[in-house]
Parts: sequence; structure tokens; C-alpha cells
Amino acid sequence: MRILAIDTSCGAASVAVVESGQAEPLAVMTKRLARGHADALAPMVEEVMRGLDGGFASLSRIAVATGPGSFTGIRVGLAMARAMAVALAIPVVGVSTLAAFAAPLLSAPRPGIIAAAIDARHGSVYFQLFEASGRPLGPPRCDTARECVRAIGAGPAWLAGDAAALIANEAQRAGLPYDLGAAGDAPDIVALAWMGLAVDPATSPARPIYVKAPDARPNPVESIARAPA
Repeated sequence: MRILAIDTSCGAASVAVVESGQAEPLAVMTKRLARGHADALAPMVEEVMRGLDGGFASLSRIAVATGPGSFTGIRVGLAMARAMAVALAIPVVGVSTLAAFAAPLLSAPRPGIIAAAIDARHGSVYFQLFEASGRPLGPPRCDTARECVRAIGAGPAWLAGDAAALIANEAQRAGLPYDLGAAGDAPDIVALAWMGLAVDPATSPARPIYVKAPDARPNPVESIARAPA
């Protein structure tokens, strides 16, 4: 089975293709971006697939990062993945961005708690805690870095994600032992692809995980101004 993985949920646009039975990815491309994911993604996908034998017709599945993260970025990735899945008549699966950040830490047994954290701005972080086995210790949350450290407990903590440094600062104040080895601007797209191969499309739909409402909201009181006729 060959899968295309897409991520635009954080600080990069990333694309990868992996195939079951193959130890190495068939293709990987990542561009670090603060914005402009929509402009970057389609050309990246086209370039990656053009370099593979069989092209788009060789794909069996598409995986996409579903957040939490950038509201705009999540929508860009989901729209692309869903459109391609319909055009190719193949399944599309969703992979949590927090789980994808945590995934590289699951390769070796380790004591303590894995904490994946994404900067939610305005002093908040999206975070989710996992046992070393990968079992989630609750759903994703949006709260302060201090609350994340409190939720970790005695630790040690293995920190992942683009807000790992924020959690580390609070952990240091609290005397919590931690490791920052998995900090990064975006999840490992190859790890996300392997997760996409492993999940069941029936239980991992490509639906956004927002955790909190968007910062930009329409004014609930004033009507939209209109030019005079």
C-alpha cells in the first residue's frame, strides 16, 4: 500500500510518500513557512508525485494532519487531501498533529510522560499527554504552559512540538525533569505517513481538530456596513 501524507497544520508545508514493506520513504519534501501554505502545497505534491513510478494512480490512501494548529493551515491541508481522495477514488485518513509530534518518541521504551505541545498564541498552548507506549492520557487541551506541566505530574517529561520550549521553561521553574529532543516547528512528515498507513479509515476521519474557537469572529452586535444605494 502506498500513501501520500500532507501536513500544513504548523510552521511548514510537508509532503511524503511511503509504501508498506519499504523501510525508507519514497519521497519527502518540506518547506518551512510562517504563511503561504496554500500557495506552496499543490506544487509540492505535484513535484513529489511526478518523480514516482505510477504517479497519482499508484496511491492507495492519503493521510492529512488534522490539527490542532493553524486554523488556515489545517483547512488548506484538508481541502487538498479530500479533493485528491475524491478524484482518485481512494480513502483519506486524518492524523492528529499532536500525535504526529509525539510519534518519533515512541521508537524506544522510556520512562515518564510524552507531552506534545503546539503554540496556540495569546499565552496558551495546545497539548496532549501520552504514555511511553503511545496511549493518550486524555484528549487534546488548550491551556497555559503551567497547566500542562501540572498535568504531567512528577515526570520525567519528553517534550515535542513547536511549544516544547515554552513547556520546558515552566518545567524548569517547577523542578520537573524534561528532555527537549523532539522540539520542532512541524511534525515529522514521514512519521505522520506511517501513522496514516496504520490507522483505520473508518475510525480516523479527515476532520479538523480545532480544540478552541478561532480568534477572529464576526462582530455579534453590529451589522456589516453597506454602501448607500
